[in-house]
Amino acid sequence: MRLAVVGGTGLVGSKVVARARQAGIDTVVVARSTGVDLMTGDGLDAALSGCDAVVDVSNKTVMRAGPAVRYFEQAAANLAAAAQRAAVGHLVTLSIVGIDGIDFGYYLGKRAQEDRVRSSAVPWTIVRATHFFEYPEPLLASKSRFVAIPRILCQPVAADDVAEFLVRTSQHDPVWGTRSIAGPRQEQVVDMARRIVAARHLRRLVVPVTMPGKVGKAMATGGLIPQGNFLRTTTSFDDYVATL
Repeated sequence: MRLAVVGGTGLVGSKVVARARQAGIDTVVVARSTGVDLMTGDGLDAALSGCDAVVDVSNKTVMRAGPAVRYFEQAAANLAAAAQRAAVGHLVTLSIVGIDGIDFGYYLGKRAQEDRVRSSAVPWTIVRATHFFEYPEPLLASKSRFVAIPRILCQPVAADDVAEFLVRTSQHDPVWGTRSIAGPRQEQVVDMARRIVAARHLRRLVVPVTMPGKVGKAMATGGLIPQGNFLRTTTSFDDYVATL
């Protein structure tokens, strides 16, 4: 079994690589640092050669709709085409719970990525995850004493649990559909940020902000909470804070 991890140097990607290698899976890291450019497709054919499955956890933080859609759509198209040429048997793509009903720029990009995956000839599974426990961390890295944190109701999940699920999914038959994963309970991102501040003894004052319009209302009132069937993990945000 040979597995390619696209975005294998990022937060989740590095965990996917570690989990796969611990399981004895021959694992290829696909990233700019390994000579692959998703936007142009350069290096993809060589990276995917001989791979049985691909886990795509690549990401780019783009908030505006136009650039987000262009990036995710092009990257997904290039990856799917290369996977088809390499006769990859399973493409597993990481996405986000709740994006169908929220027209936020970044989410529109992820929806475009999903559409490309669904329309490809490569057998596929889309895994939608909720916010990671680490979500507030980059926002709190600001040098400012005051840090704006969006009001978001979510059901956060451990990145380690998502990585394990992605590896496990890649080893099974494609479902030609979407599976979802979330943590054990709902949390407010503002509260999560404040608990991280306290645990890390940071000199930060969390300032709650509500995003404007329907997008902000949906995020604040449960639009990103999983519905229907999903894998509920057992690792809690309390567990994460205890490690800080």
